Amino acid sequence: MMNAEIAIRSVQHYLYCPHRWGLLEIDRAWAENVFVTKANLMHERVHNPDKKYTLHGRKVFTSVPVYNDLEEYNLYGVIDCLEAAEDEKGVLISGFPSRYRLCIVEYKPSKPKNRDFNEDDLMQVFAQKICVDYVFGGDCDAVLYYADVKKRVPLPLRDNFLEYDGKLRCVLEDMRESLEKGVIPPIRKKQNCSGCSMKDMCMPLSDRKKDLRTRIREMGEDPL
Repeated sequence: MMNAEIAIRSVQHYLYCPHRWGLLEIDRAWAENVFVTKANLMHERVHNPDKKYTLHGRKVFTSVPVYNDLEEYNLYGVIDCLEAAEDEKGVLISGFPSRYRLCIVEYKPSKPKNRDFNEDDLMQVFAQKICVDYVFGGDCDAVLYYADVKKRVPLPLRDNFLEYDGKLRCVLEDMRESLEKGVIPPIRKKQNCSGCSMKDMCMPLSDRKKDLRTRIREMGEDPL
């Protein structure tokens, strides 16, 4: 289990909220709200493995499967969009005669307020980069595209590679430890739950000092 494969999307879930990630991955719980629905509809439009086209001189590939099976990562997932611009210093792509500089484009429905990106979204894209560079070689670029403002935000993945790489490895280790033990991480203090689809399942406003068995006993329904 310590070398279990991890889906790239679950890295973002874990960083957003480890408890929510545990409910999804360990308890197999799920709930949707308007934010999840909007994101799903947007990704349905983007994810089409048969869709490829040329835009402003760049080749555009959607729904690109990638992986990195090195022991320290063992990641897999699907890239929303991978753009390829001709560059003599770039990488080769099977079936195409030229070399290309690659750029990951990750779609998000809404830009966060007062900052360019969320750290968990950046780390999700960094995990994608680890896989894209492993599969294609080279050193790809990456941007987040926010649908509400129709704007791309470049991500500083190359400049801060060692920092993000160390963080990703630690996160993957923590995730695998939780999966191996089957233990859902606790809710973090000051966790922002206002837009979370799992809010009702997590019950963050309840008295966390009392476990479920204690609450049942207080209601006069001892499960034993």
